[in-house]
Amino acid sequence: MTTTAPTTARSATPARRPRRGTGRTVVGVVLTAIMLFPVYWMVNVSLTPENRMRKSPPDLFPIHPSLEGYRTVIADQGPYLATSLVIALSTVALTLVISAPAGFALAKLRPRGGGALTFVVLISQMIPGVIMAMGFYAFFLSVGLLDNPLGLVIADSTIAVPFGVLIFAAFMSGVPDEILQAATMDGASTFRTFRSIVLPVSRNAAVTVALFTFLWAWSDFLYANTLARSSNYQPITLGIYKYIGNNSSDWNAILATAVVASIPAAVLLVAAQRYVSAGVTAGAVKD
Repeated sequence: MTTTAPTTARSATPARRPRRGTGRTVVGVVLTAIMLFPVYWMVNVSLTPENRMRKSPPDLFPIHPSLEGYRTVIADQGPYLATSLVIALSTVALTLVISAPAGFALAKLRPRGGGALTFVVLISQMIPGVIMAMGFYAFFLSVGLLDNPLGLVIADSTIAVPFGVLIFAAFMSGVPDEILQAATMDGASTFRTFRSIVLPVSRNAAVTVALFTFLWAWSDFLYANTLARSSNYQPITLGIYKYIGNNSSDWNAILATAVVASIPAAVLLVAAQRYVSAGVTAGAVKD
């Protein structure tokens, strides 16, 4: 009697596990489908002809697909896409140049007041973007950077640099101090140690910071609309906005532009996925 009951309980447990796993899979698939539906609808509308755009109920599938919206994108949006690419890549470069040494200093050099500086970095990420945009507008107007792509690079980097400093500091703190001490004993300077030892093993953190910085700069609308509205070099977010008028909206071209603008971000996310997960959750070296 005492031996059969545990055996029955053990034999019943594996039978319940597949059911539980199947239920979680179904829930995950449903939630994923809900989250991805706006993306699907964006593609669907971008392929819908203009004469079927206001059909009620709308077509759930592009029954008569049209590439007119994509032709419009190729004809009109090329300069905007190029400007966005230049701004995003420049913002990534500026962010890495500033945040990597700053993260190393906080993690390994431990300057006086480092804790307070980290707190200030955290607080800076809580300031609403609209307040920052108004401040940048007044400052750039006085120094001549208004309607200048360089101003957008500087403004976008203020969002990414605090995030990059925190990611690099958390990652580089996992590098054993013994490695740095050995490099110092061999005659390496602090900068040489950072460049030749710490930075190479911080690849995952660098990819993480670069990816999120690129996505922020690529998708920025607030700073672009405030600081570069009259510029000849405007990002793709303003290019999409130009299709929206007071009396009409070219939704076919709008959604086609959104699809094209989403491709670089989607490709980068897929390519850098494993580096991002390691950069956010792991240290460089485990003891």
